[in-house]
Amino acid sequence: MKFPRQSGILLHLTSLPSPYGIGDLGRPARRFVDFLSRSRQRLWQVLPLHPPGYGESPFQCFSAFAGNPLLISLDMLRDEGLLAAQDGLPPPDLADGRVEFNRVRQYKEPLLRQAFAVFQHGRKPCQYHQFMAEAHWLPDYALFMALKHYYGGLPWNRWEQPVARRQRKALQHYRQMLREEINYQCFLQYIFFTQWRQLKKYANDRGIKIIGDLPIFISCDSSDAWANPQLFELDKDGNPTRVAGVPPDYFSATGQLWGNPHYRWAAMARDDYLWWRQRFKLLLDTVDIIRIDHFRGFEAYWEIPAGETTAVNGRWVKGPGKKFFATVIRHLGNIPVIAEDLGVITPEVVRLKECFNFPGMKILQFNLHSHEKEEFLPHHYEANSVVYTGTHDNDTTVGWYSKLLPGDLAFLRRYLGLRGNETAEEICWQLIATALGCRSNLAVIPLQDILCLNSEARMNYPGTVGGSNWQWRFQHGQLTPDITEKLAALTTATGR
Repeated sequence: MKFPRQSGILLHLTSLPSPYGIGDLGRPARRFVDFLSRSRQRLWQVLPLHPPGYGESPFQCFSAFAGNPLLISLDMLRDEGLLAAQDGLPPPDLADGRVEFNRVRQYKEPLLRQAFAVFQHGRKPCQYHQFMAEAHWLPDYALFMALKHYYGGLPWNRWEQPVARRQRKALQHYRQMLREEINYQCFLQYIFFTQWRQLKKYANDRGIKIIGDLPIFISCDSSDAWANPQLFELDKDGNPTRVAGVPPDYFSATGQLWGNPHYRWAAMARDDYLWWRQRFKLLLDTVDIIRIDHFRGFEAYWEIPAGETTAVNGRWVKGPGKKFFATVIRHLGNIPVIAEDLGVITPEVVRLKECFNFPGMKILQFNLHSHEKEEFLPHHYEANSVVYTGTHDNDTTVGWYSKLLPGDLAFLRRYLGLRGNETAEEICWQLIATALGCRSNLAVIPLQDILCLNSEARMNYPGTVGGSNWQWRFQHGQLTPDITEKLAALTTATGR
């Protein structure tokens, strides 16, 4: 589908300011929506909302369906009477500009359990029973998380074999033994989706649409792989036999070894890709527009033998292609999609995208260099596309500019008509103006660039785990009236 000419901001929920060490679904999120509205933005793009696993990455999650409990608003729990006014106050001294994930968990987990205890002793609202009836994925996920808690966080293929292999008697035994923990996990999901839908309505009522993320791959240590091992390239012990990644590219000379298990596409096709259709349906109920991560993997994907230490020794394997999207659309109707078509893009990938009229992504940082072909420069971007200055995987624009090689720097100055004595902030806003001014119907700018921040505000370094990945947060007071007015004026001037 084609989108109207609009613009918005990329900001993950964890990056919102709050006194609780992490952004959440409550007041900080609504204040950000108010900023979007005042600055005449119409889009808010977020990263995957699922519970992160290895490395705190929202792209390596314990479920392709569940929501991240760390995003639950404690203030909203107090408003509902599930926490007393002073429970958890004052919060510990948590960092303002970073998410200290382990410390946040240590602080929020007892409070969430406290709220659950109150909820358990009260009368359940009808919305809770409706949620329990409709969330088809919840029984497996809640049991998976209860078992993970019971086994001290071990991955599911290191649990006792009867339950790892989902033998019926073992499942019955643990459902009974872990009933309280299972109910707690269900409570967390009910609260998450209740708070999220309230936030989405708040945004939609103010003319803001949410762009959500659909990662192509799932973590091996997930409820999905445990509950549906027949759909994934796993051996009898639950270990991946072939894993995902990308070959050497802009980000890494040895490629990126993601380690996710590949799909058994033939098995998935037998029921018209039911598992995928369920993912799309939930996401369509959760967000307004879906960004499909690593779109090119549906046409062909990089397959790496398990046990490799880099992504170099892989091969391209044909994906489900046109049949997959045609099947999903036949069941669900036309879906509002953005195709993340970055990386090694072949004519076949382009044809797949164009067959369904999915807009692709344009990244200024990738195109504004001295050896770029003329047809790929921003003034040639097609209307049915989404332009970004950078993504969550890129450096900030200020950081990128500071590292340009002399030839690329000279080219950028010529292309933008710069004098050469501009400040980093002026350069950053010039590139934002370039993005908003091009023909792409949608323009999305990371908040780090709106704030003109340097590389310390980078969200992720692809191909790496740990470090400062996924930790960045902005702080109260950074979204000044001057920034709001400047962005609003530029948005109006560029017809967005």
